Amino acid sequence: MSQSRDLQEAQAVLQQVFGYPSFRGLQAEVVAEAVAGRDALVLMPTGAGKSLCYQVPAIVRQRQGKGVTLVVSPLIALMHDQVGALEEVGVQAAFLNSSQDFEATKRIERALLAGELTLLYAAPERVTNARFQALLDSLHERGLLSLFAIDEAHCVSQWGHDFREDYLQLNLLHERYPEVPRLALTATADSHTRADMVERLQLQDAQVFISSFDRPNIRYRVVEKKDPRAQFLRFLYDEHRGDAGIVYCGSRKKVDETAEWLEQQGIKALPYHAGLDQAKRAKHQDRFLREDGVVMVATIAFGMGIDKPDVRFVAHLDLPKNIEGYYQETGRAGRDGEPANAWMAYGLADVVQQRRMIDESPAHEDFKRIQRSKLDALLALAESTDCRRQRLLAYFDEDSQPCGNCDNCLQPPAVWDATEPARMALSCIYRFQKERNQRFGAGHLIDVLRGKETDKTRQHRHQELSTWGIGRMVTETQWRAVLRQLIALGAVEVEGEYQTLCLGEAAKPVLRGEQAVKLREGTGEGKVRASKKPGGSTAAAEPLNLDAEAKVRLEALRAWRTEVAREHDLPAYLIFPNSTLNELAVKAPRTLDEVAGVSGVGAKKLEAYGREILRVLEAVNP
Repeated sequence: MSQSRDLQEAQAVLQQVFGYPSFRGLQAEVVAEAVAGRDALVLMPTGAGKSLCYQVPAIVRQRQGKGVTLVVSPLIALMHDQVGALEEVGVQAAFLNSSQDFEATKRIERALLAGELTLLYAAPERVTNARFQALLDSLHERGLLSLFAIDEAHCVSQWGHDFREDYLQLNLLHERYPEVPRLALTATADSHTRADMVERLQLQDAQVFISSFDRPNIRYRVVEKKDPRAQFLRFLYDEHRGDAGIVYCGSRKKVDETAEWLEQQGIKALPYHAGLDQAKRAKHQDRFLREDGVVMVATIAFGMGIDKPDVRFVAHLDLPKNIEGYYQETGRAGRDGEPANAWMAYGLADVVQQRRMIDESPAHEDFKRIQRSKLDALLALAESTDCRRQRLLAYFDEDSQPCGNCDNCLQPPAVWDATEPARMALSCIYRFQKERNQRFGAGHLIDVLRGKETDKTRQHRHQELSTWGIGRMVTETQWRAVLRQLIALGAVEVEGEYQTLCLGEAAKPVLRGEQAVKLREGTGEGKVRASKKPGGSTAAAEPLNLDAEAKVRLEALRAWRTEVAREHDLPAYLIFPNSTLNELAVKAPRTLDEVAGVSGVGAKKLEAYGREILRVLEAVNP
């Protein structure tokens, strides 16, 4: 069968099954590769439609008699929803994971062996056990093993932010079934992670598809920590009352405390971290996906594969470990393409803590070096005075223009020359070490530089140092910014349990005056003007404008969708996404043919819901 015929079949599936008129971006090329039976490595940002890249080929190849597609996913809690969404459009799908009892497992295995399934979702630990491989062997012998889709493929890489040991064994799929094509998909991978994915999954001959990493509807903002709770609450009250969002914290304790505090402020907030029992985690995730306006407060244990499209903000109250993690986590906002915010507060303590965790880890020095470079890239993003989006995309080797939709573009920060204060700080650290054989943390160093007498400075007679009080003209906030930058540069290193400071290799050029240190002035609250800077290359998506009658129709459709979702035990957006409801509200179709013309209404959904949609619309707009 020719490639053009394959693509025609894929286009027909996209239209008839999923109700979309055309593929987006690189989807068509990826689908054509998979339908043709060739391997591919796919990097697409969250919200770009990665799932269709394997779901459409799975249906086409199953119709061609090639059998089932196995989707390897680490997301046990979300398999139910993914399978439910496929069943909604009339696709036979199932999942196998540890949440099922023996009878349910046997029933699905029988359906699998009988060739009744188009897609089967399974966790990597399931795929690599002997019992499951025997099932795959049986399918393979009968020519009923069509395609392997390895989702969240970055988990195979030790350089990635979500490394999972079970993924390392997935090369057995290629070794046991070399002629079965594979799609490896992820939203985030820098050059180190990409190379690791290719090697560990044996994808050397795969076609590589890399979409733009840009998410133009997300506005990036970074504020300097002063009173982070007050800063965050102001951000919520000003811009996101009643919105769904995710708040990332660096520890389980902080997650629990922050969720409780938000509840006290009248915000519907839930905690999520690995210290909670599995039942509570599943319950909280379920509420977040199914209810409107829930704020999930979480560690990085939460979020991979979260498909909720109307997350309006992602906030970081602590610095992530690296820029990949930051990109992945912020990418959970605005999957529906409408404006969303990525807001982060960070301070000197964050920088010190992250550096110390890397330096004191038992990992190999090469691994530590890579992790330091990843952290440095994130610190450079946080301290930047130019376009944040440009820096973020440059990390993934993508060129771009100033975006007009980040805090630095909308309100360019003032910059001050911190070279002389930086030399003062380094000199003071040197005096501690050389003259007293002592090391101190950031707080004490700043006290000495500012000439602030305390019990500690008196105890150590630091008033006698030549560096005593030489930085009185620099505020404490500015000193903390200077130290953040010096740590990011490697001019200052953090050591030991007490996080004391010492000189690093990069201190010499700064001390000699060979390297300038330029810093942004205080980042304030991160409030930005609502208007967009003209000429930006990536303007944020504008919310859909509805007239008064369309708004009434939309509210009626949303209420109806909520009831249907409750009956089907699925999140509302899996019945119909907001974009489909918006189009229905604007077009107000009066016939089934007109409903069928709305994006997102495939044949199965038209049959199941078409008349109900017309009834709802007629009731509010007779």
